[in-house]
Amino acid sequence: MTTIETKKQSYFSNLTVQILIAMLFGAALGILVFKNYDVATAKAFSDKIKILATIFIRLVQMIIAPLVFTTLVVGIAKLGDIKTVGRIGGKAMAWFFSASFISLLIGMFWVNVLQPGVGLQLNTIDLSTAAEVTEKTQNFSAQNFVEHIIPKSIIEAMAMNEILQIVIFSIFFGLAAASIGEYTKPVINALDKTSHIILKMVNYVMKFAPMGVFGAIAGVFAIRDLNDLLLTYAKFFGSFLVGITSLWFFLLAIGFVLLGKRMITLLKHIISPLIIAFGTTSSEAVFPKLTEELERFGVKDKIVSFMLPLGYSFNLDGSMMYMTFASIFIAQAYDIPLDLPTQLTMLFVLMLTSKGIAGVPRASLVIVAATCGMFKIPVEGIALILPIDHFCDMFRSATNVLGNALATSAIGKWEKE
Repeated sequence: MTTIETKKQSYFSNLTVQILIAMLFGAALGILVFKNYDVATAKAFSDKIKILATIFIRLVQMIIAPLVFTTLVVGIAKLGDIKTVGRIGGKAMAWFFSASFISLLIGMFWVNVLQPGVGLQLNTIDLSTAAEVTEKTQNFSAQNFVEHIIPKSIIEAMAMNEILQIVIFSIFFGLAAASIGEYTKPVINALDKTSHIILKMVNYVMKFAPMGVFGAIAGVFAIRDLNDLLLTYAKFFGSFLVGITSLWFFLLAIGFVLLGKRMITLLKHIISPLIIAFGTTSSEAVFPKLTEELERFGVKDKIVSFMLPLGYSFNLDGSMMYMTFASIFIAQAYDIPLDLPTQLTMLFVLMLTSKGIAGVPRASLVIVAATCGMFKIPVEGIALILPIDHFCDMFRSATNVLGNALATSAIGKWEKE
């Protein structure tokens, strides 16, 4: 191992430690504010301290669109032809849909076994808090779904950080460039150099990660009575943790089967992205960092640049598990019986409607609310899970990162890349 590689590993291990320390200090400061100040002061503090998280996330969002475009176009051009792109894309989609199905099935299994919604007292819940989410579901239709996937302008898609739309444009651009051949080499070389500059920017942006995690954690703990919240939602949150832990065991088992001992090395590489996603509740916030770490792990850049953008659109395992879990939980709370065929139908509806939701604020809740509406479950029941959703989202986001890292590494191995 060279001195430079040693320094890099030392730096990133230091970053991980810094983020963990930031989480602890953020939680301590938030609890201190919650216990010693009135609600209005705590809310004002929370709004201001969260600006630190906003700064970090916006810095990351600033580089996502150019990174996805440049790396994906270069990756497709390096793959060489439509046949190769189709083969890898076919393997990717088979993985994504299989992983989504299993994740949804795990959520459905545990919510039926543990039944966290049975016997829940609804009179203590303020259903008006769901208004923000239910308003978004009113516009949820097949028309809007297609519009969210297909770009009408690449400039607009980049401005809005619509990852799936950028992916679709980049695939067409990359295939066109590859089909023309040598003539496009100067363009591809320029994009390749641009992608390396953007990846260098990632190093600078990640210096703000501890600050962002500190602000996000402090802001949440300042306005939430964690003891009271976990006591009230002990059954729901405990059941959710059982489900998400089962999904982690499944993903790790698949990882060890496919990658062997290299799976441990992969986990060491993605520990920082996992912690950042957990602290900021944003798997999107670690997209550039995850790209860099997977290449450092040994997956070829053309595979990483092709797989990760697709994964962020189609392979959100943690969110998948949560969607069936939350939907059936709300049905249980309202004492609405759902037989097995109905639940399986719900599972397939969720699998289709959830694709391409990356980057949509509170997307999981919007999809859950829309699905409840389809199956005659009160949409305002989403208010039942809103108070605890942030803490569930921490685990969902980290799981999404693990799932995408594993999918990219597995396809890389199958392609001998």
